Amino acid sequence: MKLLILGGTSFLGRHLVETALSREVDVTLFNRGITAPGLFPEAETICGDRDGGLFPLKGRYWDAVIDTCGYLPRLVRDSSRLLVDHTRHYTFVSSISAYAAFARSGQDETAPLAALGNRSTEEVTPDTYGPLKAVCEKEVEQALPERSLILRPGLIVGPYDPTDRFTYWPARLAEGGEVLAPGHPKRRVQWIDVRDLANWMLSLAEQEKTGIYNAVGPAASVTMEEFLLTGIQALNSRGASLIWTEDTFLQQQQVEPWMELPLWIPQTGPWVEKNGPMQGMLEIDNQKALSEGLSLRPLAKTMQDTLTWDKTRPRSLQRKAGISREREQQLLATMTS
Repeated sequence: MKLLILGGTSFLGRHLVETALSREVDVTLFNRGITAPGLFPEAETICGDRDGGLFPLKGRYWDAVIDTCGYLPRLVRDSSRLLVDHTRHYTFVSSISAYAAFARSGQDETAPLAALGNRSTEEVTPDTYGPLKAVCEKEVEQALPERSLILRPGLIVGPYDPTDRFTYWPARLAEGGEVLAPGHPKRRVQWIDVRDLANWMLSLAEQEKTGIYNAVGPAASVTMEEFLLTGIQALNSRGASLIWTEDTFLQQQQVEPWMELPLWIPQTGPWVEKNGPMQGMLEIDNQKALSEGLSLRPLAKTMQDTLTWDKTRPRSLQRKAGISREREQQLLATMTS
């Protein structure tokens, strides 16, 4: 198979390329050559900018295209329309953020999508990211009807994750000691290992599957308590103990949900009053994907591999997500005072 990947050197794209090359797929990358240039010398790389610079793709043909980096409808429209006659199949990586609301658990692929208030906006913010993705989906579907695949991943995790939203937990659990555990222990959480997503995505492209799929794991329900205890066991963190903290306390201490304590979405308190119920974001239905062959590795393996990769990074690196040990100790002390 001849495969064109838009992007391909950061996180999901990186693992997608590695998976494709391991299957002896003929890979072509199209990107600006800014992130990790030369990472895959065995793959052809076409340097260009999808914002007005798609012309190097003209006159070429690929069996499949996978778009890993489409955020603005105008640019996705340009790429999908240009490639209509240059491929049989187009995969677009969207997001569960494209859904309109998350008050309800178990949303499947038919749930309403978010509306973009200002159709001309091209500023990607936490408020516009999801609506922009929803419009991008429509651009792909209109350009390649019955030849497009839309994937809506949840939290993508694993080695080379630039966001640190998952990495914080294996790194913190491995250190041991008293670990601040946020929210209710029995609330459910979801994620997907980037390698599982890449492997499945490539298989779908090879089979020219079409339609829309939520791309989330695990296969069975996992609580935050089970998530953390699995990490403690997998990482041999014998000295780690979980100190559970209520939503109200964390909000009173102005702890930022999701980014300062990854996978924490308050179920009560002022944050919910402002943003609305959001726990459904971690309770998305994935039965359609599982029935179509999505295979998910054990959480313990993802924890171990992510920590192994994290240890290769500079110790002085400032994480993009998670609280510092000093901040954590301060919060724990305040709880008991």
